Amino acid sequence: MLRRKQRIDSATVRTSRRGFLKFAGGVGAGLTLMMNLPQAAAETAAAAASKEGDFMPNAFVRIGTDNRVTVFIKHLEMGQGTFTGLATLVAEELDAAWEQIDSEHAAADAGKYANLFWGTVQGTGSSTAIANAFMQMRLAGATARAMLVAAAASEWRVPVAEISVSQGVVSHAASGRQAPFGDLAEPATRQPVPPEDSLRLKTPQEFIYIGKQQQPRKDRGKTDGSAIFTQDIQLPDMLIAVVAHPPLFGARASGVDAAQARQVPGVVDVVQIESGVAVLANDTWSAKKGRDALKIHWDESSAFKGSSPEIMARYRELTQAPGLPARSDGDAASALAAGANVIEADFEFPYLAHATMEPMNCVVRVGDGECEIWNGDQIQTLDQGAAAQVLGIKPEQVRIHTLFAGGSFGRRANPHSDYVLEAVRIAKSRPGTAVKLVWLREDDTRAGYYRPAYAHKIRATLDENGMPEAWEHRIAGQSILKGTAFEGGMVKDGVDSTSVEGAVNLPYRIPNLRVELHTVEEGPPVQWWRSVGSTHTAFSTEVFIDRLARAAGQDPVAYRMQLLEGHPRHQGVLKLAAEKAGWGSELPAGRSLGVAVHESFNTYVAQVAEVSLQDDGGFRVERVVCAVDCGIAVNPDVIRAQMEGGIGYGLSPAMMSEISLDQGRVAQSNFHDYQVLRISQMPEIEVHIVPSAEAPTGVGEPGTPVIAPAVANALESATGQTLSRLPLKLA
Repeated sequence: MLRRKQRIDSATVRTSRRGFLKFAGGVGAGLTLMMNLPQAAAETAAAAASKEGDFMPNAFVRIGTDNRVTVFIKHLEMGQGTFTGLATLVAEELDAAWEQIDSEHAAADAGKYANLFWGTVQGTGSSTAIANAFMQMRLAGATARAMLVAAAASEWRVPVAEISVSQGVVSHAASGRQAPFGDLAEPATRQPVPPEDSLRLKTPQEFIYIGKQQQPRKDRGKTDGSAIFTQDIQLPDMLIAVVAHPPLFGARASGVDAAQARQVPGVVDVVQIESGVAVLANDTWSAKKGRDALKIHWDESSAFKGSSPEIMARYRELTQAPGLPARSDGDAASALAAGANVIEADFEFPYLAHATMEPMNCVVRVGDGECEIWNGDQIQTLDQGAAAQVLGIKPEQVRIHTLFAGGSFGRRANPHSDYVLEAVRIAKSRPGTAVKLVWLREDDTRAGYYRPAYAHKIRATLDENGMPEAWEHRIAGQSILKGTAFEGGMVKDGVDSTSVEGAVNLPYRIPNLRVELHTVEEGPPVQWWRSVGSTHTAFSTEVFIDRLARAAGQDPVAYRMQLLEGHPRHQGVLKLAAEKAGWGSELPAGRSLGVAVHESFNTYVAQVAEVSLQDDGGFRVERVVCAVDCGIAVNPDVIRAQMEGGIGYGLSPAMMSEISLDQGRVAQSNFHDYQVLRISQMPEIEVHIVPSAEAPTGVGEPGTPVIAPAVANALESATGQTLSRLPLKLA
């Protein structure tokens, strides 16, 4: 375990994505880890106050004389609950009243607000928000509380030990004196900041907020329209930009006739940029009409012109031969060669769009050697650096106002800062004028970034007891990390860790196991998608393990339980989900159950899906029972919501979503042909949280990868059909 005085630096986590998540998981419930609370070097906190009388003992907490407590949230709130979760941690140790807490996005400042699992980078992703800030935010609250108590003791001339704090009120029982936080804000600024090792944090038995369900969410305003998203930003004389992107990936505009576009009422300017041609107008509709009126000649000589069937055929062929080793236990090749009965399966996964409810957008103003950005920004440090490079200024001269984001699912964490740089380049052409870049749904569907397509091949052989003796898993697809700032730390010996995660950490007891990767150079731009590698590896491994169970004549749950010996957290969620779903009980005619269990981002999830066969030859997912072990459950309601949302999101590619290419062109454009789950198709879901004293882990992503294999296993059980491609289609 790390000691409190040890710092987390970039060298600590410069291994792999899974490496730093495992590092996070090693920080146990005792958590004596110093989370590097940013604070002034001065002896008192007076200099840190944001305005006269306010008390700001560190970068995360401000208490005003109006008795409001503002918690500065370093992670983007995009619907996953960081405004609630991180505020809960502060409120717990501060002993504040929940009603007096306000959450606010922190400034873009990696020196103060770095993701502690990412070294010196401020950003949100990998389901790390609660995990990396668990102690940091608690210490921030405890520091503020100690200084308020010290101020009260000084003012009232009583011992610190005789003072108590509850629901935002500081009290001295013997004298009957008490004061709300606001009354003590100014005198607290004169108190010395206590050393962290002098702070006493609560035990789980003392929690009044953590693990409880009474707190309303702090990302308020989303239901009444008062929440501010990027699209809501209105600045004086602001222009709207809509971009004409190339119809093929890799094409470039070689000639532009903008005469008709400039004649559209409201159009102000036409600007050619690296990624296409931008039309600037006084409103979005005029910008779109101007964009549609452009006559552009596209140089397609270097463009990608492949089609989905060709891509997948090439990937399937690659999986027939050995690839780069990602994991090798024992001698899988020899065991397979000696096996009397080799079972094998091929799996295919198409490209996927992120399909965020708020498409990409960004507001930028450039001028006087500075840049100001308003955006639902997911990795502030990367976007600051990228914008600074384009403008020839320093990163600290790029000021980012982080706003609510209407979903991301990985899209706003673009390693290339694609749409942000597009907005910066457009704004650069009009210094001093604010420019709002608006991507329409069609723009992000046809010119965005995608979850890569993949092909898998798994072969296994069983011993005399029906247990797997050997397992060989080959994967072919594009690298998300190649050419990005993450490549150096997350691609090892040619293996992109995001391509194989969920496969290399397969928990089942298999003596001879080998995982190999073929990384393919392809045209379509790719990046992470909610749950990243587990989006495909969980499906192939969990569907295949079900087939092995059937080949061995064993129950799928019992079979997994045997193979998971030594993995109690996997077994725990599997057992809980099966029990709550009534596994083994009689079902109505036409219905069947399927199960899957998977770990991603150090969170363990098992799901049992109940499906029904429909008269039209299709199927419906009727019910899903989910069990999750995410360590200490900071906000049970948020955890349930994230499991439910993750299941709904994962059902889309399981049932209907895919991006297909035809001679380089994306066939889909909007929700009419890039189908996503509708509310009427959402199954009944129940979520069960495993009680735990382990360090908290993330819940934003782990609910997604488990649902597709659970559904496929239910369908294979009901129909006997082999289902190896997403989206699932019955014959």
